[in-house]
Amino acid sequence: MIKTVKIPEDRIGVLKSSLKKIEESTNTMISIDENNVKINGSPIDVWKAKDIVKAIGRGFSPVNSLKLLNDDVNLEIIELKKYLKTQKSIKRIKSRIIGRDGKTRKKIEEYTGSVLSIYGSTVSIISNYEKIYKAKEGILMLINGATHKKVYNYLKRLEVG
Repeated sequence: MIKTVKIPEDRIGVLKSSLKKIEESTNTMISIDENNVKINGSPIDVWKAKDIVKAIGRGFSPVNSLKLLNDDVNLEIIELKKYLKTQKSIKRIKSRIIGRDGKTRKKIEEYTGSVLSIYGSTVSIISNYEKIYKAKEGILMLINGATHKKVYNYLKRLEVG
């Protein structure tokens, strides 16, 4: 099976730095032509490698991206353009999700046990399915105008429950 994934040009160097590790860990062959990444291997191996490549393309470090080798860990990409109409509103929401000095992002990660990447017009989450759901709910609350305090309280309750 062959799958092609397109990633941003500025993330190709990061991908190249971890290419051997990805190929060895997923038993795939990966080639890069400009910003098109071609992955060749068995369907399940290609699927895992594709998610790792996508995660790197969405701004995750290779270390965090390789967490996707675990069958219980998933990648969720939230396209902010689905929820917001202008670049200005996307920029504002990205700032709300990151928070002052990264506080909001850190709290979401802490309360949900997830890893976040805010890159381009996306917010991506790496974690298990249940934790991704919790992190996504908090992010959607911020997109819909909830206060940071309300989101923190919501996530803190989920952490305990």
